[in-house]
Amino acid sequence: MDDSAAGGENGGRGVARTPVGDGTRAVRAGLPEPVKHEPTLPGPVFAAHFHLPGDPTGPYTYGRDENPTWTLLERAIGELEAPGAQGVDGVETLVFASGMAAVSSVLFSQLSAGDAVVLPDDGYQALPLVRDQLEAYGIEVRTAPTGGDAQLEVLDGARLLWIESPSNPGLDVCDIRRLAEAAHARGALVAVDNTLATPLGQRPLDLGADFSVASGTKQLTGHGDILLGYVTGRDRPAMAAVRRWRKIVGAIPGPMEAWLAHRSIATLQLRVARQNTSALAIAEALRGRPEVTGLRYPGLPDDPAHAIASRQMRRFGCVVSFVLPTRARAERFLDALRLVDDATSFGGVRSTAERRGRWGGDAVPEGFIRLSVGAEDPADLVADVLRALDASAH
Repeated sequence: MDDSAAGGENGGRGVARTPVGDGTRAVRAGLPEPVKHEPTLPGPVFAAHFHLPGDPTGPYTYGRDENPTWTLLERAIGELEAPGAQGVDGVETLVFASGMAAVSSVLFSQLSAGDAVVLPDDGYQALPLVRDQLEAYGIEVRTAPTGGDAQLEVLDGARLLWIESPSNPGLDVCDIRRLAEAAHARGALVAVDNTLATPLGQRPLDLGADFSVASGTKQLTGHGDILLGYVTGRDRPAMAAVRRWRKIVGAIPGPMEAWLAHRSIATLQLRVARQNTSALAIAEALRGRPEVTGLRYPGLPDDPAHAIASRQMRRFGCVVSFVLPTRARAERFLDALRLVDDATSFGGVRSTAERRGRWGGDAVPEGFIRLSVGAEDPADLVADVLRALDASAH
């Protein structure tokens, strides 16, 4: 994709308010106005409290509420999720200690006893744990698959629709705009887990969602060394409730993690471009292997989700999923890889893969592999994967 075609106004500081590409936006996102003899990106502010004589005014009073390092990161993420929509009348972003802290903040701040929520039944494996807690609080939980827009069938009377598209780990896709319009017509809020796509692959707010939620642990920061989450939204009262939840539970990131995340975002477009190219190359190579079944990658023209994904996604992600015949074959394959680490999570510059069934909680075959494509040379990764498939046959 030509980044200049991405368009949009950059609402941050340090770059002119003119249409710019994703690479320029990522490099400049959230930077303060330049000050002579000061660094381009100020270092992390380590403070539990701030000088506060007299009545409490201004943003920085106590470390659980606000931090200047968070402010810059939140501005940066907002500029990526909704270019040109910053400011009093635009979007608001809040950062959290982890992706699950961000997920929980939306669900538990927007729902009360007697409400109903619609979740995907093929989403992230921690969602069943969330379901148990929601039900313990007297909230009705309905589930349906991501594919085929099946959540539409259980929307009536719901307070909140939770979408995960592409889903993790199965990589199914739903029509976010269609579901958001249907949910709003029924009076429901809409949250989209945007972790797999990243803001450079998909902008849920532009597709009608009220919240875009993600784990910044994954491709957003991309180095496998930070736990982080965020929520971006347009609705001020709804975001105020999310902010209040963060304050109550204290699910805040450390300033060092926030600073590292902001630093890492500068290379997001470079990483995403390489990882998406390599993921497609690996998916195409796997398509010709007889022992591989259930291959999913939204960027493949014959993938069941490709048509919808092409309408709402600008890039298709770094994760490829497929199934090998048995658990033993999958484990031999993982052991034979040399450029791909056997590890969980995804989105890092170093490729990883795992037999997802080892955790439980995902309705996947024993030989199901989730492969996260890193920033290594595409030809090297393809060769390693094909060699490991050959080696694992015996």
